[in-house]
Amino acid sequence: MKKVFINGYGSIGSRIIQFIKDDPEIELVGIGKYSPDSKVRDALDRGYKVYVPEKNQNAFSDFSIAGNIESALDESDLVIDASPGGTGFKNKKLFYEPRNIFSIYQGGETIDGENAVSDILFNSRVNYNDAVGKKHVMQGSCNVTGMGRILEPLRKNFGSSIKRFDVTLVRRWADIEQTDKDVTDTIELTQSPHHGEDVKSYFGKDSPLFVRAIKVPTRQMHLHIMDIRFNDNIPSVDELHDIFKNEYGVATLWAAKGTKDIRDFAEKLDFSFKDTNMIHIHANMTQKIDDTIQIMYSDDQTGIVIPENHMLMQAMLFEKSYEDAAKHTEKLFNMSKKKELLESNFGKN
Repeated sequence: MKKVFINGYGSIGSRIIQFIKDDPEIELVGIGKYSPDSKVRDALDRGYKVYVPEKNQNAFSDFSIAGNIESALDESDLVIDASPGGTGFKNKKLFYEPRNIFSIYQGGETIDGENAVSDILFNSRVNYNDAVGKKHVMQGSCNVTGMGRILEPLRKNFGSSIKRFDVTLVRRWADIEQTDKDVTDTIELTQSPHHGEDVKSYFGKDSPLFVRAIKVPTRQMHLHIMDIRFNDNIPSVDELHDIFKNEYGVATLWAAKGTKDIRDFAEKLDFSFKDTNMIHIHANMTQKIDDTIQIMYSDDQTGIVIPENHMLMQAMLFEKSYEDAAKHTEKLFNMSKKKELLESNFGKN
């Protein structure tokens, strides 16, 4: 039994803890909170132990706090840092490195420069084995995670036949539960998006991958438009779809008119947080022209990185094989069943 602490209780932390608490191999120490807000009450009402910075304990006098974050970390084997972007590096230097504790960081951090939290950006589909036994690892963002689930099967199946990938990321403005965050009526252009370089960190620095990104006023997932250009041996649309039939965490849908259709279906079936935790290929939009196949797929934003964090935890803490980690993750997330339900509901008419 290993002890795990979740440092942060926002969009990612609140999701991760829902699954970690049901893992029979894990003892949940608790969560770390830095502001005395409604999230503290929510965590306590759900039965979680809440820890706060030692210097700020007086600010939480209205709540039944379990203790300070420092003491919680002292008894933990691993911490999943789910704090706001950029804070993870500060926490690494202040809390995690001095305690020699296994640490997982989220997509708001970096693996480059003086503020690097790790020398590896994790994507279970691509570099699971590289994370086995590692002390500090960064989990990729939702867009970066999603691209890996699509790119790696393409590379494995078509290899040198592929000349290049051009990807347009149509990013959601905010998560569904971020009701305090305004969705601005504009299409925001992202200059030099980090996603391309992040993907190349695990896919290969010389990968022929070009990424552009825009942000649109929606809370209902991301959408990626990917053009795959081939040198030769260009597959048919059906052949391309076929490689994802048994791909874990990728559902192939035909009748979804938009991302809200999928989210509404997830809510109807009472998926946790309305998340599917996967990629959804919109197969009716796939087309082939000359040497290029274009596919579109939606990315379950925050939800997609939650099983990834669980896979990463098993690599670092238990040094499991990819196969064993995937089986264990499936027991908690039931992604195969979700895929089956999604593909059945949004199948060909």
